[in-house]
Amino acid sequence: MSPSSLPTVLVVDDEPRSAQSIARTLEDDFNVLTAPGAEEALDILDNEWVQLVFCDQRMPEITGVELLTQMRERWPDIIRVIITGYTDATNIIRAVNEAGIYQYVGKPWRPEDLLMTARNGIELYQLQREHDRLSLEMKLLAPSMQSRLETQRSKLRQSFSFDNIVRAPESPMNAVCATAAQVASFDVPALILGETGSGKELLARAMHYASLRSDRPFFAVNCGAIPDELLESELFGHRKGAFTGAHANRIGLFEQADGGTIFLDEIGEVSPSFQVKLLRFLQEGELRPVGANETREVDVRVIAATNRDLEKAAREGAFRLDLFYRLAVFPISPPPLRERRMDVPRLAHALLERAAARHGKRLRGFTDEALERLAAYHWPGNIRELENQVTRMLILGQEDELGAELIAPEILRADAGAEEQDPAADIAFAGGGTLKERVERMEARLLRETLIRHGWNKSRAADELGLSRVGLRAKLERYGLSNGETTPAEASEGEAASAINGHAHGNGNGRAQSNGHAPTDEQAKSNGHAAKNGHAAKNGHAAKNGHAAKNAQAKANGHAPPSGDAAKNDTPASNGKSSWPNGAAEKHAC
Repeated sequence: MSPSSLPTVLVVDDEPRSAQSIARTLEDDFNVLTAPGAEEALDILDNEWVQLVFCDQRMPEITGVELLTQMRERWPDIIRVIITGYTDATNIIRAVNEAGIYQYVGKPWRPEDLLMTARNGIELYQLQREHDRLSLEMKLLAPSMQSRLETQRSKLRQSFSFDNIVRAPESPMNAVCATAAQVASFDVPALILGETGSGKELLARAMHYASLRSDRPFFAVNCGAIPDELLESELFGHRKGAFTGAHANRIGLFEQADGGTIFLDEIGEVSPSFQVKLLRFLQEGELRPVGANETREVDVRVIAATNRDLEKAAREGAFRLDLFYRLAVFPISPPPLRERRMDVPRLAHALLERAAARHGKRLRGFTDEALERLAAYHWPGNIRELENQVTRMLILGQEDELGAELIAPEILRADAGAEEQDPAADIAFAGGGTLKERVERMEARLLRETLIRHGWNKSRAADELGLSRVGLRAKLERYGLSNGETTPAEASEGEAASAINGHAHGNGNGRAQSNGHAPTDEQAKSNGHAAKNGHAAKNGHAAKNGHAAKNAQAKANGHAPPSGDAAKNDTPASNGKSSWPNGAAEKHAC
């Protein structure tokens, strides 16, 4: 390292041999200058950049303390060290108080001690310079940091604003958001009542960032996921040694959120003992950490939420009535997703955009058919369930547009008019109507779900259902099902009773049936039809189209054929099966 790049040390001593000895000790690591007196030392300081000064205390014209005091006034950054063989306490005190010396070195000194003192002094000088530089930059940066902080707060307020809650123009959430926005500006507790996954926490955040507390902290706590003992410590804090495992003091979330808002989710799950402590905090605005004797005042707004009927629980004694009234200053009830189906397409697009960004996959969106099927489902899990379904479709999708074939089967079978669907009985029991009408609804929805799953490939759908393409096409025409347009099977009783394309379908027993269902004997008699094997052919089509069952088959079943029917047939059917005019036999598998 060149001498110009070494730190500069000035040695002031009226004894030349002592000054030369110090210089020889330091010259390998420092650029050393020497001065025999105060005047020469001050001249050097006027012309050289010196970082450290070693000064002898006893000099003829001026003492070391007086010289270092002058240096401190003119060059306060220089590190100052006194060297003396006299241990006068008064001089040492003056050196510290007036001259602001860094260290005191006694004579005789040891070379390693002198080197250590010089190195530490130079490091201190560099740290002081770095600190001064950073302090200056921080002063210049303060307005910029404040501006950045305000920008981030503004973005946060915008991100969680009521306008950013996804909903349609005609959604019932509009009224809920308008009410919540009005309540947000008043510093009162609020209670959000809604099903799991209906957006209670999002609504609470929107209320916080629309309030005067928006620049203060917001904390969310799931009360149902934490035991009472830990929940008290989490919210109120604790002192060291208050319980087993309390190795240090802890500041509770109530105290951390001072001036802000705390969101207590699943408040209906807390125990009666914790309800008492929470009630006192809401009434007095004071808290006492676990294991502490003193109380502290905090200013926190509490927004609570639950998926239970809290008023009913309070009246039944499962929840404190006074705490309920303290929390429910203004109850807000966001509707479940099934009551705002018009929001499903917008929510699906928003969730897809978020999931695509998270998984690094670029997509255009959903097909119209996929959005129609998603909107038809009742979503018992609300937005969380919808988010899971969108993520599933994103993972399974191979195209840049997600189609209905990617939707889970239980959602494809959903009926837009039903509030809830039971996996086993929802199709048959949804709505009213006769047995025939309910069965037809079930068949139409089963056909639609199968076709959507196979991408409207009729061959694969017919193969899965055990139908021919001709039979499947006839059913599609009957129920008005087509690609891209699915209409519920609400056919009139007369249309439902008429046979497809005027043909009678026969099964292996020679019984004529439409849609695989036969009326009772009493219904057959009332319609003027003959019962065969305990079942009647609908609308009298068993003998039409020139087909008849063999008399031997009828006898084998223990039933006589209708009078005159056998004589009307030009073409007998073999094996008890009716044949088509073109010779093609069809087995009705419905």
